[in-house]
Amino acid sequence: MRSATISAPAVPPNPSPLPEPPPGLWSAAFLQETLGLTRRLFIQLQRRPATLVAGVIQPLMWLILFGALFQNAPAGLFGEGQNYARFLSAGIIVFTAFGGALNAGLPLMFDREFGFLNRLLVAPLASRFSIVLASTLFITTLALIQTAAIVLASDLLGGGLPNPAGLGLVVLVVLLLVLGMTALSLGLAFALPGHVEMIAIIFVTNLPLLFASTALAPLAFMPPWLQWVASLNPLSYAIEPIRYVYSHGQWSLTSSILTAPWGEVGLGTALAVLLGFDVLIMAGVRGLLQRQLS
Repeated sequence: MRSATISAPAVPPNPSPLPEPPPGLWSAAFLQETLGLTRRLFIQLQRRPATLVAGVIQPLMWLILFGALFQNAPAGLFGEGQNYARFLSAGIIVFTAFGGALNAGLPLMFDREFGFLNRLLVAPLASRFSIVLASTLFITTLALIQTAAIVLASDLLGGGLPNPAGLGLVVLVVLLLVLGMTALSLGLAFALPGHVEMIAIIFVTNLPLLFASTALAPLAFMPPWLQWVASLNPLSYAIEPIRYVYSHGQWSLTSSILTAPWGEVGLGTALAVLLGFDVLIMAGVRGLLQRQLS
């Protein structure tokens, strides 16, 4: 009688290892992909240098033409010891930074329409926040280049230069403004259906905010209702600190820089308003960006 042969149970193959999760935020991979996406934007700028040239020439034309328009204005009309070139340079710096940051979402909108954004969203990125950060770094660099050009041109036209601490404050104000407006523009790039609607919003927003601020004229020149509008305009809280350090070598956070309809506004208060403006915008677009980039 044959003995039954007992076969050994089959050993299941080793299960394939689970894929490792991508590295997180602020990892080396995240920094590498952020620099790569930022470099891509600069390569696009290198291929279309007219964008940068126009972005520098346009504010210089504003500075030269408006400066010539009020060249013969009576002394002291725009403040004690201040000519119009010095008065105007602060408004041109802020308006140029504001306009560039408001356009920050257009490249992202075109990437979205041409399908490149979808490729990024399905790629194994360390964090999709690198898409937003790359656009922010690109726009911030352009804003600082434009600011430097305006500051130098204003000096050549007789507007002078702030002291080193004042130049530092100019950079800080520009960064605060660009940060908030870039976040808003990137949020619009995801919320709006296409670039036509976004360009329409840019056109509708730019000039009204310019003329409803203290960029081109002092608050005292305006009718009462426009004084209230300009005093509530965030651009005025970016313009007046820069204008103050241009005309005052000594300043502090308690220095009064604006006489609003409800009272005096200090330099520290203006910076707090800009910071609060950034926090408000980022809180508003955070959920939208998380939904689109998740």
